[in-house]
Amino acid sequence: MAIRKHSAGRVGSAALTLLLATATMTLAARQRHMEAARQAERRLEERRLELQELAIRRTALAHQQHMQWELLARAIDDPSLAAVIDTFDKSIPAEKRRQFFYANAWYVHLFHLYRAGILDKEELYRHLREFFQSSLFREYWEASKTQRASLNEASEEAGIGRMVDGLLLDLDEADTDEWWVVGNPPSD
Repeated sequence: MAIRKHSAGRVGSAALTLLLATATMTLAARQRHMEAARQAERRLEERRLELQELAIRRTALAHQQHMQWELLARAIDDPSLAAVIDTFDKSIPAEKRRQFFYANAWYVHLFHLYRAGILDKEELYRHLREFFQSSLFREYWEASKTQRASLNEASEEAGIGRMVDGLLLDLDEADTDEWWVVGNPPSD
């Protein structure tokens, strides 16, 4: 009888140990699951904040572009206002300088579409390749060389300017009238 009690005690102790181990494993698994859920929630919240920041940035860029257009439109319409921002060579006739302001407005518009993510670099390149079929646009680009020289070399805008310079070189050196195939559009 004493042996039976001792064996029953061992079985009971083993069952209790097994039950305790199972409960511990279940608790640990539940904690891992809860931690994974918290991490997933944090990642979702971070992503939501990133998207919110992107939306705010795009809204700010759109507002900035609108304001720039308004200011340029006033300068185009009123030569006395244009004098405030006119850094072009004064030997260039006033009418042509107004055209340069308009060309600048188009260039900046395309640049902002690119920065806002509406155009990728290849699409920007293709649009600019078309715009540079205009001799006035090319004159504007040449006349604004000193303005671009003041940009920070590492800036995105300076990089796009170098891309355009390369495009113009390709267009000038092309031995075809099919301008739409000239150059190698960059890929992002």
